[in-house]
Parts: sequence; structure tokens; C-alpha cells
Amino acid sequence: MRLFSSFIFGLVDWAARTGLATQSPSSDGERQQSRRVMGVRGETFAYWYLRRHGYVIVCRNFRAPGVKGEIDLVGFDGPVLAFVEVKTRTSKPGAASLPEDAITADKRRFVARMTRQFLMERRLSGVNWRYDVLAIEARAGKRPIVRLHKGAFADQ
Repeated sequence: MRLFSSFIFGLVDWAARTGLATQSPSSDGERQQSRRVMGVRGETFAYWYLRRHGYVIVCRNFRAPGVKGEIDLVGFDGPVLAFVEVKTRTSKPGAASLPEDAITADKRRFVARMTRQFLMERRLSGVNWRYDVLAIEARAGKRPIVRLHKGAFADQ
């Protein structure tokens, strides 16, 4: 199965050789659509990246009724269940902010609530788990830069 994941990631990585971002949008509607498309591309890239690195993904885009937010990817990294937040950002030369900077205290709180809901719904009280952040810098015309931060933050 790992060979298959490596092969598919190779295809996805090859397709991303000219970047994940689309051309510069001119209106607010186009800008919002462009960000949505880049987010989907980033999550797909992240899914296959994690699979290639041995994760077994069990859930994508988990949402719970009445709880704000979503968990992008949930998967096992060996015996540990990882709740992965994917952040994809376009990077401009000289930009100081990184995709990881978008994981604010509020975002961590929302992810923690969703995690408790996920564990409760699936009766996974005895499983070891952690929060991971996968940051993708989508540079125009270039391959994305990917950083995986295992155990990026603690439960709040």
C-alpha cells in the first residue's frame, strides 16, 4: 500500500511542479474562489504527502453538528492518532508570515473541541493522539514547500 501511495504522491507532486495557486484574481468573487481551489489542492496534496509518509488516513474534513470548525485530516501515524490541520498559503518574496502562523489560540480551541467530539463519537478513549500541522507554501510557478510539525500544540 505504501508503494501505491508513493506512486500517487509522485503524480500529485509532478502536477504541482508549477505551483498550487491559480492566476491572480481580479475581483473579490474570483479571489474567494481562487482561495477555495488552492485550499482543496493543498488538502489533496497533504493527504497524499501524509499517506506517502506512512499515515493511514481515517477521516477527511470532520465536522460535528453544533461545533464550529473542522478537522482537515485524521489518521494514524503508527499507533498514534494524529489530528492534522493543513494550512496552505501563497508566499510572496519577502513575506514574513508562514502558514503555521495561522494556527491561532482560537483555532487550537476549535480543533480541540472537534477532537473531543471525534474521540467521543468513535469511542476512542484509550488511544494515544496528538495534533499535527502540515504547512504548505504555494509559490507561484514552483513546487510547494511542505513542513510537517508533529505534536505542534497541546490540548487546551
